[in-house]
Amino acid sequence: MSGGLTHIAASGEAHMVDVGEKAETVRIAVAEGRIRMKPETLALIREGNAKKGDVIGAARIAGIMAAKRTSDLIPLCHPLMLSKVTVDIDEEPELPGLRVTATVKLTGQTGVEMEALTAVSVTCLTIYDMAKAADKGMEIGGIRLMEKTGGKSGHYRNPEAL
Repeated sequence: MSGGLTHIAASGEAHMVDVGEKAETVRIAVAEGRIRMKPETLALIREGNAKKGDVIGAARIAGIMAAKRTSDLIPLCHPLMLSKVTVDIDEEPELPGLRVTATVKLTGQTGVEMEALTAVSVTCLTIYDMAKAADKGMEIGGIRLMEKTGGKSGHYRNPEAL
């Protein structure tokens, strides 16, 4: 069923995909997103002067926790035993704002794309929450899969990945 919607049964209803017969392989997914903000807000975050405290540290932990809880948030996702989750938050002065990159890894029967995308999304939302007192106009966007390896479909690399 290449290119089809795997979570839709032949009869049309949504269902959880049976991954029981799939081979266990090492699977890695990398996703990214951005949060644009005023230069002054970026300076507050960089200097650690946001009212709620360490924005970057709290957002990183939130992203890792979110990856681990993806199946609780996204219907039909399998609960997974992740072996590694990293969340990197880098300043992008030209936005101005921050770029969030999440890498998720496991050895298993299904991919981790949703976990990487969820980690990025929740990291960006946490940055917004922690800095909204200074800048309610922040904009979250560009959330996308950059790369994934492992599994039957093999390697995917977003054409826009560096």
